[in-house]
Amino acid sequence: MMTSELINILRLIRSNNIGPITFYKLIETFGNATEAIKHIPNMVKTGGKRSFKLYPEKDAKEEIALAEKKGISIISYQDECYPKLLKQIADAPPILFALGNKELLNQKIISIVGTRNASINGRKFSSKIAYDLSEQGYIIASGMAKGIDASSHKGAMFANSEAGKTIAVLGTGVDIPYPTENEDLYEEIKRNGIIISEFPIGTTPQPQNFPRRNRIISGISKGIIVVEANTKSGSLITARMALEQGRDVFAVPGSPTDNRCAGPNLLIKQGAYLIENEFDILNVIDKDDSFELSENNRVGNFEHKKLEIDNNNIEKARKIILDSLNNSEVSLDEIVRETELPISTINYILLELELAGRLERTHGNKITLIT
Repeated sequence: MMTSELINILRLIRSNNIGPITFYKLIETFGNATEAIKHIPNMVKTGGKRSFKLYPEKDAKEEIALAEKKGISIISYQDECYPKLLKQIADAPPILFALGNKELLNQKIISIVGTRNASINGRKFSSKIAYDLSEQGYIIASGMAKGIDASSHKGAMFANSEAGKTIAVLGTGVDIPYPTENEDLYEEIKRNGIIISEFPIGTTPQPQNFPRRNRIISGISKGIIVVEANTKSGSLITARMALEQGRDVFAVPGSPTDNRCAGPNLLIKQGAYLIENEFDILNVIDKDDSFELSENNRVGNFEHKKLEIDNNNIEKARKIILDSLNNSEVSLDEIVRETELPISTINYILLELELAGRLERTHGNKITLIT
């Protein structure tokens, strides 16, 4: 449904200099995307540079119309069917594109990841553990890559009298099956599960998109299982993201002579749960109630308050903040302590600078000035 707010959510997240974290800070500041867009031109002008370009309304409407034409659902962070666990991470995508059964996104989900170049035993194990967990009422999520991912999806769908459900999270547009050898699997998941992506319709495979995709695989899940992966694998990146998100990480041990087992073995050394069967997972997951968080702990659920900025002192505050920043990373807490300015004023000025392309938020939401 093409509402004005959905159009503006899409315009906001598609604009340059705005990523998910900045998006939610704008929503927190102005209450909704429509109000944020009204204020952005003045913020960019005040920020000092004009590198910011707002995504055109015409393009946003065309993108929504294309989704409707292709039968693709657009799920915004405001929608009831948006994954509630995913909303608990700071950089949750404001928009998801979906093909399939949206009800699966808020059921009990466990993700399985691993190498594309999987061994026969690795593929057999991932298929069996997916089957067994599906039989226990869990939905299996993975990235639809060949190897461990594909085996996990297939094992899940074979469960429950061949009516098992699974979720595929793509690093391409939701309408682009990748790899092409998994086109039949793609069609089967579309019929019997759901395929989701944050990337625009028609997005082809691009290396930088797959690490971004991985935070969604871990973010929608209560836990993540790593079957086979080398120490530089994207699966280890997904495991690290899962830990940062407070998810449980499980790893399947393997031979020290097989490089494909080096990643899970390393995770076990670092404290991941060693697993041999589904009960090793269920004994942890079913006892874990840490995800029962209130709505106030989730991104995008902001009570709209009137923005109060002291215009008489804002110019002075800008100078104080700019003087406190350089090309070294600092945290927001450090800026608050150093400047002794109200947090609302600091956030507003940082947004100005970010929209103007003068500020970057790095890993851990650290802040650095672009000189």
